[in-house]
Amino acid sequence: MRHRIFTTSTLFAVLALAGCGHSAKQAAARAVPPARTCTAGTSHHLGSAKLAFAAIVRSRATVSARPGGRVFAGFGRLNQNGAPTVFSARGVRVDRHCRPAAYLVQIPRRPNGVTGWVAASQVGVVRLATRILVDLSQRRVTLYRSGRPILNATAAVGSAATPTPTGSFYVNQRLIPSDPNGPFGPGAVGISAFSNVLTGWTQGGPIAIHGTNEPWSIGRAVSNGCLRLPNPILRRLFAQALNGTPVLIRR
Repeated sequence: MRHRIFTTSTLFAVLALAGCGHSAKQAAARAVPPARTCTAGTSHHLGSAKLAFAAIVRSRATVSARPGGRVFAGFGRLNQNGAPTVFSARGVRVDRHCRPAAYLVQIPRRPNGVTGWVAASQVGVVRLATRILVDLSQRRVTLYRSGRPILNATAAVGSAATPTPTGSFYVNQRLIPSDPNGPFGPGAVGISAFSNVLTGWTQGGPIAIHGTNEPWSIGRAVSNGCLRLPNPILRRLFAQALNGTPVLIRR
């Protein structure tokens, strides 16, 4: 099957990240010319090096291995931390009117990188121009906007015993700790990845990019898998890395 990248000008209008003003169905209807037709069930890739898509759960979402298939995961509007539930939209299946019928999404669940299909009616979709690259060998975190680096910083990474997992993930939540002077600093950018070794930890050992109260650790391989940034840098990243931002972690 020939895949192509959709942009919001050909698939749907951009929805506001907080408080979507229109439904995805209404937005799609405005963005697709009425006379256009598609082959129902056709799937297309979503995203590029400069553009990503996030799917925000409206009230509840069920995920299946194929559209309309057996459900293997369910999510509410908010996750266990009280943050909005967000998926990374990687593909879309359209109906005969070229409207989104289902999205292929990556979800924040083990095994790392697991994907499935969610009905288009269950999510609102927005586009993002940001992405994050983590280079573990260089111990660097780089934030890009529209393909251009706008922040580059040295980070602490996972130790040899508790390494930072590698792979393609996304920002799934942004949390503000109760103590800005604590081990997570002023904020934590949660990633849809989990430690490969700390499986017994609370919530399954989630990975995050966060601040620190141990500035001496920056640039060293000493963490339990998370990525630590100096607190001033973390504040800048936190403000710009919105939910759904792709995160690539490589060695």
